[in-house]
Amino acid sequence: MSLSLFCTVLLAALLHAGWNAIVKRGRDTLLTTILVTGSAALMAAIVLPFLPAPAPRSWPWLSASTALQVIYYVLVARTYQVTDMSASYPLMRGLAPLLVALVGTLFLGQSLPGLAWCGIALVCAGILCLARGSARQHLWLPLLNAGVIATYTMVDATGARQSGATLSYTLWLFLLSGLPLPIWALCTRGASLRAYARAHWGHGVVGGVGTVTSYSLALWAMTIAPVAMIAALRETSILFGIVISAFVLHERVSRQRWLAAGVIVAGAAVLRAA
Repeated sequence: MSLSLFCTVLLAALLHAGWNAIVKRGRDTLLTTILVTGSAALMAAIVLPFLPAPAPRSWPWLSASTALQVIYYVLVARTYQVTDMSASYPLMRGLAPLLVALVGTLFLGQSLPGLAWCGIALVCAGILCLARGSARQHLWLPLLNAGVIATYTMVDATGARQSGATLSYTLWLFLLSGLPLPIWALCTRGASLRAYARAHWGHGVVGGVGTVTSYSLALWAMTIAPVAMIAALRETSILFGIVISAFVLHERVSRQRWLAAGVIVAGAAVLRAA
C-alpha cells in the first residue's frame, strides 16, 4: 500500500473517531446523531448540483446502503446511551473488517496476500481485546452494528466502483440516509429537536463535516485498493477513539486496552507493508 493511500485512510479513521466522540459527548445521543446526519445531508444537497450524477447501475446499491445507514445511526445512538465509547466502539468496529475480508474472499473473488491477512488479523485481534470486559447485558448492540457495518461496507464498495463518480455516490448516500431521522424527529419531537439544535448546532456541523469527509476518503480508497485492506486499516480509528475516550471524554481506559491498542498499531504497520 502506498504511503499516500495509507495516510489518507488514517485521516479518514481520525475523522470517524472524532464524530463518534461528538455523539457520545452529546447530552442526548439520538438528537446529536440527528444533528450530525442532518448537517451531512444539508452539505450534500448544497454540493450535489455541481457534480455529475452516479451511473444508473449504482443506484440499487445506493438504495440498499441508505436503509443500512439509517439502521446504523440508530444503533450508534442507542449503543452510546448504555455503554462507554471505549468499550462499545472497538467491538462495533472490530468484527466488521474481518467479516468484510471473509465475504470478499469467499463470494467476491477478492484474494489477498498472506501479509494482508496477517495485518487484518492483528487489527481485529487488538480491537476485540479492547472489548473484553464490556457490559455483557448490552453486548448484542455493538455486535449487531458490526454486522450492519460490514454489510454496508461491501454494498458501498461495489456501488462506488460502479458509480463512476465516487464523491457523487457518497454525497447522495449522505443526503438520502440523512433525511429520515430528522424528519422523524420533527414529527415526533419537534420542539425538543429545535431547542436542542439551537444549543448544539455547532456539534452537528462539525460532526457532519467529519462523517462526510471520512467516508468519502474511505470509499475513494476502496475503489483503488482491496476493500478488506482498507476496511481493516480504517478501523485504526479505534486508536484515535481510545485516546479521545481517555483525554477528552475522561473515561477510564485500562492498561489492557492500551496494550491492545499496540496490537492494532502492529496490524496497521503490517497492512502498510502488504
